[in-house]
Amino acid sequence: MDPKLLDILACPLCKGPLKLAADKSELICKADALAFPVRDGIPVMLETEARSLSVDERLDK
Repeated sequence: MDPKLLDILACPLCKGPLKLAADKSELICKADALAFPVRDGIPVMLETEARSLSVDERLDK
C-alpha cells in the first residue's frame, strides 16, 4: 500500500489514525478495535466489512 495513501486515510468512525497490519491485509483502528480489510490493494473502509479485534490484538500481543 502506498505510504502517502496510508497517511491520509482515517478511521471512518472516529477519524483516528490507522495502522497497516504486518501482513498488509488489514488497516487497524486501535481506538474502535476494528480491522478494515485491504482487498487487491484497495482498503474497504466500511464498518459492515470490518472485523472486531481480539483482546490479544487490542493489547498488541
